[in-house]
Amino acid sequence: MLDHIMLRVKDYAESKRFYDEVLGTLGYKMLMEFPEAGGYGDEKPYFWIGAAPDPHPRVHIAFMAKSRAQVDAFHAKALELGAKSDGAPGLRLEYHPDYYAAFVIDPNGHNIEAVIHTPNELPRVAQVTKVAKKAATKAVGAAKKAAKKAVGAAKKAAKKAVGAAKKASARKKGSAQRKR
Repeated sequence: MLDHIMLRVKDYAESKRFYDEVLGTLGYKMLMEFPEAGGYGDEKPYFWIGAAPDPHPRVHIAFMAKSRAQVDAFHAKALELGAKSDGAPGLRLEYHPDYYAAFVIDPNGHNIEAVIHTPNELPRVAQVTKVAKKAATKAVGAAKKAAKKAVGAAKKAAKKAVGAAKKASARKKGSAQRKR
């Protein structure tokens, strides 16, 4: 529901490097940049950073993730880039049963979170879909094999029938010639 958020940062270049990589794990990138300020998003910039000699006090921002794996990747990348963990990836049952999040303290002391609110059913659904796809592929292969076999048998039977019909026709012809 927010149009955008802006954090004031001490070192724009360091913050840009940090947010380019850590937000990249969630599918976001810098979409607009001015001298010492830039905006991140997917379709439009929702999150901005801008240089300021004295950044405002610590801010908390939660970024939306599309999967639990993205939350994990966000946390790992942030730590790799020098952030401090403020809560490893995991469920936060005190908020609600499906609140899966990770928290870090960014280079400017801000509390940054990646969160997803859906049950962890999606990976299971994806696995079921994968299994169903594999079974369907197997079934199609078996059906093709059976159809090929049936076509071969039908061709063989047709060839036999044509041969028998030719023999019968030849016998009939021979019998008719003998009668004359």
